[in-house]
Amino acid sequence: MADGSGGDDRPLIAVLDYGIGNLRSAQKALEHVGADARLTADKALIADAAGVVLPGVGAFGRCVEALGEAGLADVAHEAASVAADGTGRPFLGVCVGLQMLFDGSDENPEVPGLGVVPGRVHLLPEGVKRPQMQWNVLRWSGPTSMADGLEPDPWVYFVHSYWAQPDDPSYVAATCDYGIEVTAAVARGRMWATQFHPEKSAANGLRILENFVAETRAGVR
Repeated sequence: MADGSGGDDRPLIAVLDYGIGNLRSAQKALEHVGADARLTADKALIADAAGVVLPGVGAFGRCVEALGEAGLADVAHEAASVAADGTGRPFLGVCVGLQMLFDGSDENPEVPGLGVVPGRVHLLPEGVKRPQMQWNVLRWSGPTSMADGLEPDPWVYFVHSYWAQPDDPSYVAATCDYGIEVTAAVARGRMWATQFHPEKSAANGLRILENFVAETRAGVR
């Protein structure tokens, strides 16, 4: 479907399937908010999609390796890069899907990330429980369509031991307080990525996913 439509007015969204974690939960949440979400490694289908989603759970290194083994590392890099430039389809990274967009992680220093967002992933500071496995409050760093329709300071759900620090602070769309100011979301152009799990964040998370689906309906700019 070259127009990115999944039928009716449901945009076709490709959720990259590289065999790691519960990828289907992201697919189901996107379907719930009106997308024709497909869990897929089919490059032709991904090319036809109106938006691309990169979920991820577990260790940074294993996720990057699995993405490469599935033949999807270049696909994810290109989709995220052109989205960040504002010239491509909307792209959403979730949890380790956000971390993989960075240059690398202290969790697995020998494994390079996708390098879409200059910066590095670090262990959460001493003095806090690791992982952060809890609801926490988002603090938006500035206006973003990711936040459309949300109340100020919404609660969302996190499960992570590492956090991503962009070299350029303008990438940071939201933070949370967890011993230090932790990057909770990044955004650039049409690329969004969240350290928290929208699909586990009840109505607030579904609203963020609904906003992403709305972005895909707008088509390639």
